[in-house]
Amino acid sequence: MIAPAPRNVDVLIIGASLSAAACAKRLVDAGLETVVIERKKLPRHKICSGILSPRGHRFLVENFGPLPRETMHEPTSCRGVTFHFPKAPSIDIDFIGGPTPHLYRKHSDWWAIKRSGVEVQDETSFAGLETAADHVLVNVTRRGRPEQFRAKWVVGADGPTSMVVRALYPGYPASIPWFLVGQKLHDIVRCPLDQAYFHFWFHPGLGHYTWSHARDGRQIVGVGFDVGHNFDAAHQNVVKYIGKRHGVELGPARDSEGCGENFGLSLINRYVFGKGRVLITGQAAGFLNMMAEGMSAALHSGAICGESIVEAAFHGEPAQYVYRRAIHSEVRRCSDQWNPLLIAFGRPHEADVWAALRKLSWSERMMVIGDVVMFVRLYAKFKWGRQILGQSVERLLSGKYDARRWW
Repeated sequence: MIAPAPRNVDVLIIGASLSAAACAKRLVDAGLETVVIERKKLPRHKICSGILSPRGHRFLVENFGPLPRETMHEPTSCRGVTFHFPKAPSIDIDFIGGPTPHLYRKHSDWWAIKRSGVEVQDETSFAGLETAADHVLVNVTRRGRPEQFRAKWVVGADGPTSMVVRALYPGYPASIPWFLVGQKLHDIVRCPLDQAYFHFWFHPGLGHYTWSHARDGRQIVGVGFDVGHNFDAAHQNVVKYIGKRHGVELGPARDSEGCGENFGLSLINRYVFGKGRVLITGQAAGFLNMMAEGMSAALHSGAICGESIVEAAFHGEPAQYVYRRAIHSEVRRCSDQWNPLLIAFGRPHEADVWAALRKLSWSERMMVIGDVVMFVRLYAKFKWGRQILGQSVERLLSGKYDARRWW
C-alpha cells in the first residue's frame, strides 16, 4: 500500500486542551490553516479539579463567550481556597472579584475548541517529528492508520507528560522531579467541609499535595506523592485524617484516577518552550499557578503562542524568537506566585491571602507560618531553595526571570 502524501497545513497543534483552544483561536482568526489532533475521542475526560481563577474566567468569557451550563460541575462555582494546617486554624481565602465557575473539563475544553473554529481530528496520536529549515514533518496515527502532516509550525499543548517535549528533548523527563497525583471520588455520608471552597492541606504527613472538594454530589479526596509510593495507602491516610480532624464521613470510593505531573518548573523558572518551529505551551511548558489551578496560565500562554506564530507568519521573524520574547509576561505572572519575596511583600495571587490572615490573631499567624515552613521542608530533597532565592533576586533586580534557564 502506498502511504498517503503528507497534508500541508500552516500550524498543527498537538492536544485538544484549553491552551490549544486559546492558541487556535488566535491562529484561525488570523486566517492560518490550523489543525488540532487529539489522541482520545472527543469530548474526552480530563483529570482536573476544575477550579478556575478569576483571570482564567475573564479570558474564557472575553474570547469564547458566556459559559454554557454543561461546561460546569455542581456546585457550579467556587468562592476560593481553604487552607488547613496541622496546628494553626483553617483559613478561607476568597478569590478577588468573587466566585468563579467550577469547570467540567470534559465539556469546557471541547466547547472552547469548537468555539475557536479550528479543525479537529480526534483519535489521532502524535508519533514523532522531523524538523527542517522551513517545515516540520509530523507522524501521527489516526484510528490505527499512519498519516503525516507537513506543518510550517507545530505547537505542543499536550500536558505535563508531553510527547512533543520528549521528542524534542529526549533527556528532559530524567532532568526534572516527577510527582504522581491521584484522586478518588467518594459518596458522602457527612462532610462539614464547605462545598463553596477548594480545600488544601499544608500537612507534611499527608503528602506533597493534598486536596478535597465537592463534585456532582460526591467528594473528591486527592493526594500527590513521589513516584514509587503507594497511592492507595497515601489516599487512605488522608481519608482517615480528614475523618478524625474534620469529621468527614465518606462511603467507599467508586472511581479512582491519577496522572504524572511536572510540578516544580514554575517555582525555579525552568520552563520548556520548544525549539525552532516547534513551540510548547500550557502545562507542557511548565506553567502551574499556586492557587490550585493552572488553567489561566494555560489559556494565556496558549494565546501568546498563537500570537507569536501569527507575527512570524506575517512579519517574517522566527516564531521561537517572538514567543520567547513575548512569554516573559506570563512567566512573571506565574513564577511570581511562588516568589517568596513577592509573597511576603507583594500581592501576586488572585485570592486575598492577607485579608484572610488579618482575621487571625498574631499568635495564630505565627502558627500558620510555622506549619507552612514545616510543610515546605518536604521539598528540601529537590534542592530548590537556592534556585528559588536566586530567581527571586533576579526578578527584583531586572524585573523579570532569567530566560537562559529555559529549555
